Amino acid sequence: MGFKEFYQGHFSAGDDKIVSPGFVMRVGGVGLALFLLTYFLFSWTMETVIHNRKEVIVPDIAGKSSVNALQVLSENNLAMKIEGYEFNESVPIGTVLRHNPPAGISVREGKIIKVVFSQGGESVFTPNLIGLPLRNAELMLRQRQLGLGEVSEAYSLKAEKGTVLSQDPKPELSVSKNTMVQVTVSAGEPPSGIIMMPDFRQKKSDEAQQWASKSGVSLNITEDAGSLFPGGTILDQKPDPDTVVSADSKISLTVSSRKGAAGDEREYRVHYEVSQSGAQRHIRVVALGKRGEREIFNGLRDPGSKIDLSIPYGGAEKVRIFVNGILVEERPVK
Repeated sequence: MGFKEFYQGHFSAGDDKIVSPGFVMRVGGVGLALFLLTYFLFSWTMETVIHNRKEVIVPDIAGKSSVNALQVLSENNLAMKIEGYEFNESVPIGTVLRHNPPAGISVREGKIIKVVFSQGGESVFTPNLIGLPLRNAELMLRQRQLGLGEVSEAYSLKAEKGTVLSQDPKPELSVSKNTMVQVTVSAGEPPSGIIMMPDFRQKKSDEAQQWASKSGVSLNITEDAGSLFPGGTILDQKPDPDTVVSADSKISLTVSSRKGAAGDEREYRVHYEVSQSGAQRHIRVVALGKRGEREIFNGLRDPGSKIDLSIPYGGAEKVRIFVNGILVEERPVK
C-alpha cells in the first residue's frame, strides 16, 4: 500500500471518521509495548546494579569530627549528606550528633548517610565594657545573656571610681551564652605614697621630665628622627598608663626629634572627637604617603574626648582614622 492509499484510507475527509478505530488500536498497542519494554529493561538494569553492590554495616560515626566521619564512611564506600545543625553545649562544634541509618544497620555500598552536626553552645559576642560604670556594664552583660564574673579593683589616674578599666574575655570575642566576664574597675586615684605612670603619649617631653623629677624616678629616652610629630612629642611609653612604678622601675619614652618642627614648617592639624555615647573606644590614626603607611596615634579614648595631632604637609598625602578597627574617615592632607 502506498502513502496515498494509506492516507486516503485513514485520514480522508470523505470518511465519516478522521481516524479509524483500527489504526488507533494498532498505534496504542505499539506504544504500550514500547513502554513496557523500556520499564522492564530499566528495572532489570537497576536491580542488577544494586544487587551487584556489596552489603556493608553502617559504622558508628557519632562523636567524630566531620573530617573523620567522612573518612570512615568513604572507607566503607558510603556517602554522606549534611541533614542539619543543632546547638549542643556539651558537644564540640563540627562533631557528629547522630546519623541515619544508625550504626549497625546493613546497607548496600553507595548508600547516603544523613548526618546532623553540632554547632556547639549558642555563641554571642562580648560587649565593650571599658569606660562604663560597673552597674551599666552588668546590665549590658545581661542583655547579651552573659554574666558578671569576678570584680577586682585597681587605682587609676584617668578613670573615675567604679569605671571598668579592663575585661576578660576582651570585647567583640565570640563566646558561649552564660559565659562569666571578669572585670577590673577603677578604685580612683592612688593614695599618697603610690606612684602611678601617667599617660604621656602625644604630650611634650618636658612634662614627663618634670613628673620624673618630682616622683624620684628616672627616664630612659629614645629619639625618633623619622617621626611625623613635632620635635619633643612623646610617641610611646613603657610601662603603660596607670601602672604602679617605683624608683627602681625602668621607664622608657620614645620622643620625636624631627628637625624644624618648632614652626619653620607648615603642619596639618588632625582633630577628631570621640562620640559622646557608648563606652571607651580604640582609636587609631594612620598617615599614608610616599614612604608608605605610618601610625601616628594608637590608644583608647573615653567618650567625648578629643584627639589633636600635627603632621608636616610634606609627610603624608592622606590620613585615615580607625575606630575599634573600622575605618570611619579618610582625609586628604592639603
